[in-house]
Amino acid sequence: MREQPLFLAPMEDITDPSFRYICKMFGADYMYTEFISSDGLIRDGKSSVKKLDLFDYERPIGIQLYGHIIDSMVDAAHRAREANPDLIDLNFGCPVRKIAARGAGAGMLQNIPLMIEMTSAIVRAVDLPVTVKTRLGWDDNSKIIVDLAERLQDTGIAALTIHGRTRAQLYRGEADWTLIGEVKNNPRMKIPVIGNGDVNGPERAKLMFDRYGVDGIMIGRATFGRPWIFREIRHYLDTGEILPEPTVDEKADLALLHLDKSLEHKEGKPAILEMRRHFSSYFKGLPNFKETRLRLLTSPDVNEIREIIEEIREKWGNCRSEDLTGIYGI
Repeated sequence: MREQPLFLAPMEDITDPSFRYICKMFGADYMYTEFISSDGLIRDGKSSVKKLDLFDYERPIGIQLYGHIIDSMVDAAHRAREANPDLIDLNFGCPVRKIAARGAGAGMLQNIPLMIEMTSAIVRAVDLPVTVKTRLGWDDNSKIIVDLAERLQDTGIAALTIHGRTRAQLYRGEADWTLIGEVKNNPRMKIPVIGNGDVNGPERAKLMFDRYGVDGIMIGRATFGRPWIFREIRHYLDTGEILPEPTVDEKADLALLHLDKSLEHKEGKPAILEMRRHFSSYFKGLPNFKETRLRLLTSPDVNEIREIIEEIREKWGNCRSEDLTGIYGI
């Protein structure tokens, strides 16, 4: 593991191969697939199996699994192993109701014995590093992560990622890194501890490294519409300098590249529909953009989309968001 590594968090419907390609290009050190249902995978569900697509340029890359039945999770881990990832990650942190209510994801925080038994079984079952991502606890009355981290380490996992919220918080409020710091500074902990939650820029990333001593930082929602955040953070950690935001011209190049990669992976309408959310974020904040934005986000034709992106390049050219703020008062 390199010094102060940066991780791209697994995010459903976001961290597909096209987005991972972009994030790797900007310097993400470690990446994960979208999380994969163990039940879907062992039943050869089309969407679950598709998520096993990995590429050499992505390495090191992990496959993240979730589920609530030990045998199914072990079988899914064997299946994931066949895709030849660098590691297998267990999702004990997803707070979404339909997952947690079944006892999977963050729902495991209500059944710690099952979590430990499942983790131990998977560590024994596969010949790859197994890692875990979880939260501080189920709610404010059960922030058990300091003790839980030791128990997970004892199962033989290779690293632990902690999101600084409870399941009850979902993504509300601020992430609390103090307990992440306690885990990292626990003399019993020998495995890498990776912090996650509210890292939204270079200065925040450096603060988390310096204040809490974590071995790495995982970035999730802040990468959406801003995959260059990895480049910004790495440059700041290395030099102390804040890089300027990419120009609209550079974002147009990025949008076209991202579109091409999405089409390689999904083809046709699914790729176009998925890219709309990225287009909206890449060009957020442009003045007098409403009409162009509407066309960009509703066109079903790839060639027309490319033409609209070129129009954006021509109209806003070398401007950056901060430049537009000064000029247009937005």
